Amino acid sequence: MKATAEIPTPVHDHGSLAPPGARGALAGFFVSGVLLAFLGAILPSWGHHVQSDYWMIGLYFVALIAGVLAAVRIAPRMMTRKGLGWTLTCACAAAAGALLYLAFFSPPYVAWWRLPGVLLVGLAAGVLHTAIFHAISPIYRHDPAATVNLAGILFGLGCFSVALLISRMFYLYTASAIQVWLALIPAFFAVGYARSHFAPQVVGQPPTAHALLEELKNPNALLLSLVLFFQLGNEWAIAGWLPLFLSQRLGMSPSAAVLLLAFYWLVLLIGRVVAQWILPRFRHGRLLATCVLVSMFACVILLATDNSFGAISGVLLLGGAFAPIYPLVVERIGTRFPSYHPGYYNGIFSLAMAGGLLAPCTLGYLAWVLDVRAVMAVPLIGSAAVAVLLTALWLKDRLRSYLHP
Repeated sequence: MKATAEIPTPVHDHGSLAPPGARGALAGFFVSGVLLAFLGAILPSWGHHVQSDYWMIGLYFVALIAGVLAAVRIAPRMMTRKGLGWTLTCACAAAAGALLYLAFFSPPYVAWWRLPGVLLVGLAAGVLHTAIFHAISPIYRHDPAATVNLAGILFGLGCFSVALLISRMFYLYTASAIQVWLALIPAFFAVGYARSHFAPQVVGQPPTAHALLEELKNPNALLLSLVLFFQLGNEWAIAGWLPLFLSQRLGMSPSAAVLLLAFYWLVLLIGRVVAQWILPRFRHGRLLATCVLVSMFACVILLATDNSFGAISGVLLLGGAFAPIYPLVVERIGTRFPSYHPGYYNGIFSLAMAGGLLAPCTLGYLAWVLDVRAVMAVPLIGSAAVAVLLTALWLKDRLRSYLHP
């Protein structure tokens, strides 16, 4: 597998110290979590829990996707011309500006006015992501596993924090005021990055579509990409639509629905931390199969329940079941494709990110055509697809060991 930029083979040089700028850049994953989880948590504050304009919500996610994809081309040019520090500062400042724009155009303004702001949120998140992954290359080379784990924890904390803050502020502040408070988070980081210094980095250009397709010609790479495609799609479908589903399906208050979204993020975060302790102690195949089956069972609970206890049980069970799947699959990718880097747009992770981004957008159309229950039906189908793909991987491995003992 070829990465977007040339990443040297990881060297565990425990005697060296990472540059301060790289350590500071790692904290930017918290802002990234805040930005990408913001849309799913803010929708009730914009009044969409009392409306059925699901197609409009789908357009919000289209705008977010468009911003993230635009950043793939824009970010390398910014880093090449202005440097990492300026790019990180600009991304955080743009995120703060986008949140202030959305604060100004919150209801009673019509939803169309908010699309440019959501687009800018996606663009800022995409540029920030790309710059962070380049900035942390020194500490990634020093200790890849610890760096990826810490980045995931910070990202999860950002997702949890934005949902928790919005749920607690829902009845205390207007939607505009909530977003002004949230804008202070990236603004604070923008000031910090402006005062930091970063070592010069060689910035690679993103690969072409042809290069990505070439990487996916490997059957193992394709199967693992599809597993991540469906799994990240499952996770972000819940993250984007859970509050609306709980409000409209069960009549739960918007504040309680967003708070339950925060607990979903918290269980997902804790589960991934605990998974690092579990992985060396349990057979990975059985653990992976158990998690997939439990996630399907949790989706069935959420589809069938008509009370808050069932909703809370289903959401917590779903978050706990989803948590170990991503680390298990990424570990398998790492053993088969040692040169991969989880932050660059190589074939495996490009397809995986597409799943995570497209799922909430697709749900807007499905919920509009069918019903809001499609919000849980899609992760159920996605979990079944993950089960089928993992079975195919297992059969392929058994056949290979039989033919080449």
